[in-house]
This record gives sequence, C-alpha cells and structure tokens, in this order.
Amino acid sequence: MHISTDLGRIHVQVSGSGTPIVFWSSLLMDGSMWTAQEKHFADRYQVVLVDPPGHGQSDPLTELFTFDECARCVTQILDGIGAERAHFVGNSWGGMIGGTLAAHYPSRVISAVLMNCTGSPAPRAQKIEYGLLRHISRVIGMRGPLVKSAVDAFTGPTTRCSRPEVVARIDQAIRRIDVRSTGRAVTSVVPRRPNQLPLFKQISVPVLVVAGAQDATFPVAETKAMADAIPGAKFVVLPDTAHLAGLENPDEVNALIDDFLTG
Repeated sequence: MHISTDLGRIHVQVSGSGTPIVFWSSLLMDGSMWTAQEKHFADRYQVVLVDPPGHGQSDPLTELFTFDECARCVTQILDGIGAERAHFVGNSWGGMIGGTLAAHYPSRVISAVLMNCTGSPAPRAQKIEYGLLRHISRVIGMRGPLVKSAVDAFTGPTTRCSRPEVVARIDQAIRRIDVRSTGRAVTSVVPRRPNQLPLFKQISVPVLVVAGAQDATFPVAETKAMADAIPGAKFVVLPDTAHLAGLENPDEVNALIDDFLTG
C-alpha cells in the first residue's frame, strides 16, 4: 500500500497483527532489507516495512529533505495504518530518524531500536567522498566499481567471506536504485546531516542502540557516542557484523529485538 506524506507517497508492506513495529532501512536499501525480521515478528506484531522516501516503490524524491521531515513522515505512516503508537526499528538513516522521531514525537513511539547509526554530523572526508560518488553515479549510473564500492562500505570481512547470499542481495538492491532520487537522499543524510547529539538528550522512551564491530561507515565508538547521549539507552555491539545488521546477522538481531521488546 501507499501512504501520502510530506515526502511523497511512501510504499509500505504491512503484515501480521498486534502492536505495530515500523522498520526503516539504510540509504540505497528498501523495505525488503527486513524480510527476516518480518518472518520472525509477524506472528505476534503488525510488521510495517517502509520503502524510505525516494527508494523502492515509494515516489522518487524531487528535492532534499530534513530529518525533521523524515520523522514527521513516520507519524504520517502511523496515521495511514491507523496506529497511535508503534515500536520503531531503523538502520543507519533509519536509526538516525528513529532518534529524531523519539525526541520530537515521544507520544507516538513505544520504544526504538537504532542500529548502525550516528548522532554526529558527517566529517569533512565523508562529505567529500559521498559527494564524489554521487557525481560519478549521475554520470555513469550505479554499475561496476561504484556498486562494489557501495557493497564494500556496507559489508565487513565476515560477510564478504562467508555470507555470499547477503552480498548478492545488497548488490542487487544497489543496482535497482533510481540514481537521481537516491542521490537527493544521500545528500540530505550525509553532507547535510545535523548534529543530533544535543537533541537526543531529550529522548524519554526506551532505546536500544546497536553497533556492528565491523562497521566501517559508523565505527563502534561513534555509535556509542550516540547511545551515551540518550538517557537510559542500552548499547550492544554485534561481532562479525558490519553496516546492515538485520540483513547480515538476522538471528542475533531478531533475538536482541525480542529481548528488548519483552524486557
């Protein structure tokens, strides 16, 4: 189904029944990133897999956005499915937005699981790197070395050596993207990313922050700084896991989320 929001029509896949869990993925990935979580939780919860703005079957982005607009987009998704409150699970971009959502709309959030993410602004080197990659992708499209570069940024040595099916899924997802649309998302999330650490000090809902020991995009120390800014947040590091924890290490992630929601 599609839900109208301030960031265009957002495609969501809804399954199961009960208390909603909304899943928002990383840049360059769509809601299918969470297939293993849907299978695990749909017998007890209403699972809502979001194709983030400009990704998957959601409307292409025509302009840049703010994190506040993304958080409001989540509330409009909740309105669209008739839910007052939900658990929220986000990876990378989704994790950052989950923090924004919890700070600005605590009445809509039961709890939040924020994975492989940061509350800090992008360092200068990252801004330059992503700006260059965006320029090249607009010229030649996402293929060859660019796809490999993106896959390598998302995976660690364990996944590249022993999880070929995960590498293949990430490769396929990246090749499907609309370069111009996702380029606007990348610009909004990377070089224009705000410093959210002061904002996160206002969060009052239960939060679990998850880092990947092999995550080169947001190293453990950076993600821990985010957790430290959130009052009462629980912090966990997953070994043998890089930037897409729910896709790379689904069994352990599902167990973590289960324990957090029931605890």
